[in-house]
Amino acid sequence: MKCPEFALVASLLLASSHGHAQELGDPQAGLTVAREVCSPCHAIAAGQRSPNPQAPDFERIARVPGMTPLALTVALQTSHRTMPNIMLDQKELRDVIAYVTSLGGRP
Repeated sequence: MKCPEFALVASLLLASSHGHAQELGDPQAGLTVAREVCSPCHAIAAGQRSPNPQAPDFERIARVPGMTPLALTVALQTSHRTMPNIMLDQKELRDVIAYVTSLGGRP
């Protein structure tokens, strides 16, 4: 199953992601937020299956080519027809992004 929204956002942001410094979040705090907010639909830990088959697991999202913290920021702040509008404060957003990117095996 493909994740066109994330792939589209990632591809659009590849060219514009250079030179943007981003404040890093805390992956452990991000895991806590993900358990509370994201886990009803998404598999948040490596090796899990998403409860909602249309919701990609976090590990797969993290491995989308070009999925940078900037791309995730945009993706999480953009409405998707299959995803509820979640409201995270800036720290929670940075923390969830730090957690998701930690699953991709990239620095």
